[in-house]
Amino acid sequence: MPSTAWASNRSRALISVSDKTGLLPFTRALMTLGYEVVSTGGTANALETAGLKVTAISDVTGFPEIMDGRVKTLHPAVHGGILARRDNPGHMATIGRHQIVPIDLVVVNLYPFVKAAAKTDIPLDALVEEIDIGGPSMVRSAAKNFQDVLVVIDPDDYDRVLAEIGRPEGPAAAFRFELARKAFAHTAAYDAAIAGTLTEFSATDGGFARAARPAMPPRLTMNLNKIKDLRYGENPQQPAGWYAADPPFGLGAAQVLQGKELSFTNLLDLDAAARIALEFDEAAAAVIKHTNPCGAAIGPSLEEAYVRARDADSLAAFGGIVGLNAPIDASTARAIVSTFIEAVIAPGIKEDARSILAGKPKMRVVVADFQGAGTAGARRDMRSILGAMLVQERDEVSEARGPWDAGTIAKAGLNVATRRQPTAAEWSALRFAWRICAHVKSNAVVFTDASRTLAIGAGQMSRVDAVEVAVMKASAHALAGSVAASDAFFPFRDGLDAVAAAGATAIVQPGGSVRDADVIAAADEHGLAMVFTGRRHFRH
Repeated sequence: MPSTAWASNRSRALISVSDKTGLLPFTRALMTLGYEVVSTGGTANALETAGLKVTAISDVTGFPEIMDGRVKTLHPAVHGGILARRDNPGHMATIGRHQIVPIDLVVVNLYPFVKAAAKTDIPLDALVEEIDIGGPSMVRSAAKNFQDVLVVIDPDDYDRVLAEIGRPEGPAAAFRFELARKAFAHTAAYDAAIAGTLTEFSATDGGFARAARPAMPPRLTMNLNKIKDLRYGENPQQPAGWYAADPPFGLGAAQVLQGKELSFTNLLDLDAAARIALEFDEAAAAVIKHTNPCGAAIGPSLEEAYVRARDADSLAAFGGIVGLNAPIDASTARAIVSTFIEAVIAPGIKEDARSILAGKPKMRVVVADFQGAGTAGARRDMRSILGAMLVQERDEVSEARGPWDAGTIAKAGLNVATRRQPTAAEWSALRFAWRICAHVKSNAVVFTDASRTLAIGAGQMSRVDAVEVAVMKASAHALAGSVAASDAFFPFRDGLDAVAAAGATAIVQPGGSVRDADVIAAADEHGLAMVFTGRRHFRH
């Protein structure tokens, strides 16, 4: 137990927490150090139930908690005790005159607004009741007076606080300042979450409704918590860090189970791999190089999906990043370790696969759940440009969620532009190709069958170039009988001619060019079936 040299019998702590992790041992230790503990509501009940004697906030203020707890700490006896500067004789005379006892330690964490806001069906009235008023006020007061008052908002800091209090000379100035900065960041993030969530609601005749697809807010405050510093960014001369959204999901809540430290580019590639794999309900795999797929596939098992994706371009797959949409089992693990893979991401790892993956100790193995993207913030993609930030709603290939065939295309917003309808096999392959193409850097043209990519032309300056790159990459795979997908329309018929020359029999594209008639005529000349989606999927 730390020494009581610094704390005196007049030391007072105010504790009011929603997160009661570690509360009881921390409070017991404070009392042993000579602190009087003042507490509120549920926190006081929890402490008293455990046999700890606390002073009720109403005994400090001389006023009961009112309005269902909305007003309990907003009182000069509380804020005067926190804000009084100990080195200011006037402040000390004032609190003495009003019989206000100084508060030396404020332990507060706030109503769980973010957790409540994640419930998309919560009504506005209930959500408003989760907005903490007294808590942020006490945190800000204590943080402002950090040279005299310790402010603690995180249970993970309890042990450090006890150690600092136990120092004969008391808590170090640097420690006090660290806690104050953390406290102001905490209240800033809390207010940002409230402001951001309220932009999702609008007034209706019956009250307030939450938009299913909220508009871009007039002001956007980012709330990010640093996970760790990275060794460097894209290049060694660039400092970099890895941050998580609040509430965290996906790579913001990932577990790194093994392997070398993740790099900036690893994380970008892991994100790209996961986005492709998660397009599918059936077992799916993607192998990524430089944020583009070198292979992607589906299969009756995860192992088969992975092997198909890897073998779609086995040369490029060497040293690639793998994304899977199901927990890794033993057979898939054996397939992964059979060649050199930099990193793999999946929603889980089965126990019998752990030891197999551990046989490649340098390979990064990451577990992440990308399904918890329910809030408006999680549905946004943000990218920085010089001096500004671009924000958009995350692109989803929703038109490919259901089956594609002659009887269902209208429901998906599709139409067959050519004289020839796709065959049943071509419909399946076109649907697969369209979902992959949406995740390839523009300009993009991909060739596939119904279960794997055959050739990918990514990031080219023209669609003809994209086709030619794909054909060049297809040296190990004949493209005769394949289907193709283009992420945007063909501005001229030359791109369509190139697709036909490569051997494709059907193609899917958005349509919408002023020369669509020429492109349709070219498809009819070649006997291709061509489907227009009416929706493009650029990825810059």
